[in-house]
Amino acid sequence: MAELYALQSIVDPLKALGANLVALSPQKPEHGLAIAEKNKLGFDILSDPRNDYAATLGLRFALPPELQSIYSSFGINLPLFDGDDSWTLPMPGRIVVDRHGIVRAVDVDPDYTVRPEPEATLDAVRALPR
Repeated sequence: MAELYALQSIVDPLKALGANLVALSPQKPEHGLAIAEKNKLGFDILSDPRNDYAATLGLRFALPPELQSIYSSFGINLPLFDGDDSWTLPMPGRIVVDRHGIVRAVDVDPDYTVRPEPEATLDAVRALPR
């Protein structure tokens, strides 16, 4: 959840630059909407069922059984929230795409505990050609 608050901090500066922020999640649409509303997020959370788009980008990974057990012990039920029993997650990352659909910056780490810094995303948008 801290990641979402950090992203919220750059929504207004991005809008001032004429840019939009969109998050992509494997969760069912109703869960993303509930999170956005509950936390008063100024950006949309789109659903990527079964992490299919993440897989297309080479950014999907399967949680090993030992991590599945740990997640379950904390009450995290990925199959319930994602509507998919694959126990896969997307690698956390940010992709900056310009007005013409060209990818200009990517920040992804295969270590799911490493999250891109929102300020670096903002800097990447500032660096886009005008």
